[in-house]
Amino acid sequence: MENAAKHTGKPILMRLGIGLFAIGMIAVVTVFVLFAAGLENLPVWLSAVAGVVTPIGLLLGLIALIQEARAGKHG
Repeated sequence: MENAAKHTGKPILMRLGIGLFAIGMIAVVTVFVLFAAGLENLPVWLSAVAGVVTPIGLLLGLIALIQEARAGKHG
């Protein structure tokens, strides 16, 4: 039986990493736009998403790439 992650093309960890990174980058752009518009008191959750979710998505993507590279060497 084939692995579901290989059947869909990208591993689920890579998809999750890409999704989280994209959400984080949208939050970063939103923060910059709101600051440029003159707003100073931004919601804490928006800053947290921009500062935490983006690197978590990047980390998950890198972990998925390393796992894929190791699996390619052994399999």
